Amino acid sequence: MRRIVYSVASSLDGFIAGPNGEYDWIPHDPDIDFAALGARFDTLLMGRKTYQPMAGASGGGPFDEMKVVVASRTLRQDEHPRITIIPELTAQHCRDLKAGPGKDIWLFGGGDLFRSLLELGEVDEVRIAIVPVLLGGGVPLLGPLAQRAKLTLKSHRLYPKSGIVSLDYGVKA
Repeated sequence: MRRIVYSVASSLDGFIAGPNGEYDWIPHDPDIDFAALGARFDTLLMGRKTYQPMAGASGGGPFDEMKVVVASRTLRQDEHPRITIIPELTAQHCRDLKAGPGKDIWLFGGGDLFRSLLELGEVDEVRIAIVPVLLGGGVPLLGPLAQRAKLTLKSHRLYPKSGIVSLDYGVKA
């Protein structure tokens, strides 16, 4: 069965984007194999606020080869035929995605969708690359949870050139 994996970079103070949505604070580290990281996935699951800035981007990136599923109450399917829009993302939608054929599912982007799926018990793994920068504000990694989520450390790696620390956790059921 496929897994839903939240894989994201975060500042040390817990932000995944700056106050204006910027991510220029994430350094390029030649030791991080982004192709290998992305090869694990064939589906992107995201919310509207993450999708819309990407929708206008063009050009041969690895995401062009992936199926894109967007949770949105406002986007219309007939206006976005290349993606799948789910107006209300439920646990059953997640289970259906996981049961389908293919590779793992990359929960991509915002902390609100991450929080929602975590509370539904549908996030299987959390992979966070901690970047050694303090932003002081921006888009939070995660909003307030209704209940605690327990994690189990699966692996970790330090990238000395950039100071990035990659942490891979399984989510306890």
